[in-house]
Amino acid sequence: MVLPIKRKCKLSPVTSPVFSKPFSALLFDMDGTLLNSLAAAERVWGDWARSKGLDVEAFLPTMHGVRGVDTIRRLGLPGVDPEAESAMIEQAEIDDVEGIVAIPGAVAFLKSLPAESWAIVTSAPIVLAKRRLEAAGIPLPRIMVTAEDVSIGKPDPECYLLGARKLGVDIADCLVFEDAPAGIQAGEAAGAEVLVITATQMHTVATHHTAIANYDEIAADIGTDGTISIVRT
Repeated sequence: MVLPIKRKCKLSPVTSPVFSKPFSALLFDMDGTLLNSLAAAERVWGDWARSKGLDVEAFLPTMHGVRGVDTIRRLGLPGVDPEAESAMIEQAEIDDVEGIVAIPGAVAFLKSLPAESWAIVTSAPIVLAKRRLEAAGIPLPRIMVTAEDVSIGKPDPECYLLGARKLGVDIADCLVFEDAPAGIQAGEAAGAEVLVITATQMHTVATHHTAIANYDEIAADIGTDGTISIVRT
């Protein structure tokens, strides 16, 4: 969630498929993409990392955009049960929503979309996702894919493929909104187009995808056939 984007090449609205292709549906990551939970997440995870004797500064960039259980499992800490630890961290995150806010323009952009044409695809568990969306004032979608819905988290494409399937559309006709490398890779692997949101990013990573700071830069044009075209404001 905090890894910002450094473009390999700057794509214009004319050449980028994001601005030249109508989409059947839009799939949104949550943290760092629709809302800014950076401070809250890093408070909780920072406390946990310190309790395990980890280098907090080095650790924090590694936990964004992926499921908590996968983050802990990847560390391979002796005597640590990833499922039990992630459950404790999840509760701490549910209890701490101070400072969580919507990304600029996100609420208005979502409200402009047909309810049946968008979904949230997040690595957060369902209870935490609902808690953060409520704290940020973001409307709940009809369709959500959360940590419990997949056997393998991002960067595996399972979550985005499931999101498209729940909406009843082909993933190739979807636009994925993401901010973190793991999520960008998941969208790519699924076969969707990807638009990168940079509002919360602090470090650089190369991407060839079109990137915007926030939703004040775009609007949705709904076609008579229900397809969605993304236009620059």
